[in-house]
Amino acid sequence: MSTSLPDQRPPRRLGPRGRRWFDRLLVLGLLAPLALAAFGGDLAFLLLSAAAIVPLLWRRSHPVAVFWAVTAVHVLQVLAVDEPVLGQVAWPVAVYSVARHAPARHGWAALAVSALAAVTASLDWGGTGTDTQWSTVVANTMFLGAIAATAWALGTLGRTRQAYVDALVERSARVEREAAQQVALAGADERARIAREMHDVVAHGLSVIVVQADGARYAARTDPEVAARTLETVASTGREALTEMRRMLGLLRAEDDGGTPALRPQPGLADLDALVAEARTAGARVEARLPDPAAVVPDGVGLTAYRVVQEALTNVRKHAGPDVAVRIEVAVTGSAGGRAVEVLVEDDGRGAAAADDGRGLGLLGMRERVGAHGGSVEAHARTGGGFSVSARIPA
Repeated sequence: MSTSLPDQRPPRRLGPRGRRWFDRLLVLGLLAPLALAAFGGDLAFLLLSAAAIVPLLWRRSHPVAVFWAVTAVHVLQVLAVDEPVLGQVAWPVAVYSVARHAPARHGWAALAVSALAAVTASLDWGGTGTDTQWSTVVANTMFLGAIAATAWALGTLGRTRQAYVDALVERSARVEREAAQQVALAGADERARIAREMHDVVAHGLSVIVVQADGARYAARTDPEVAARTLETVASTGREALTEMRRMLGLLRAEDDGGTPALRPQPGLADLDALVAEARTAGARVEARLPDPAAVVPDGVGLTAYRVVQEALTNVRKHAGPDVAVRIEVAVTGSAGGRAVEVLVEDDGRGAAAADDGRGLGLLGMRERVGAHGGSVEAHARTGGGFSVSARIPA
């Protein structure tokens, strides 16, 4: 059952061209009554109305200038005529525009000017001296002030809502970018992990195959039975390495296809016995002191310890030379609050090859594995010959 996400697209808005046409139609609509009143109308009446309405064409791009232009026309109206004109409708539009499209301080200034204009216009229309109708002045002041305040409130609401929507859209875009970055980083980490796994499996398997194949070649001339057993070990090691690679590649393929891969447990501390037996079969003299197979540590820690021993034995086969003795010690130390797996692999061979001087990809991957658990690795040549790898992996 799938749940559809709400539509997170921003609300529909007029584009630049649509806004221009809207303002043109607005101005034409406000000027239309002037065309009807042109026949027989007062010229000052018509000119003042047109002068107040036409600046609204630029109310979005220059809201403050338009407001003060409309204000100037209304000041002239107070001086020229003593009654309202049709162009009076431009005032609330100008107030709305300055509150909607200009910074808040200009909106507050427009509201204050509107209050003063409401009082001035009401006095101008209500007569002077003893003829003043104060009830009419108060009613007109409240009516004009309410219109201006409503226009200001609507403009302010539109401006704040626009800012809120823009902030949400920007936040959504930022979250999307961050999510894409996290996915890219996770993909890079996964590729690095798979590269380490592939290196460990392939390098270990090939080193065993090379050593066994060399032994089988020499034994074929003198003891064909030993050569046959050695070739069986070569075939078994190759099949195991291929199985491991197929498993890892199957994980990738299943993730890409959306399927469920066939999984098998990753090796851990309980599999160290088989690793040591394989090393002995390859011809190394291995002395091993391993933990109880029933020792419980996190799966990731057990896998890391296994890979450390595996990589160390691979390096022994590659670099230590013939007739080498290896000592392996793996122990689970500490109490429940500070347990750790400690690994030591030493040999008495000739040390790391000059090609990588102990700083090859295998040791780099080893350090990355152990570092992911907050542990440490030391790898160095031993005094008197040989090489030593030690690691501490918090559990």
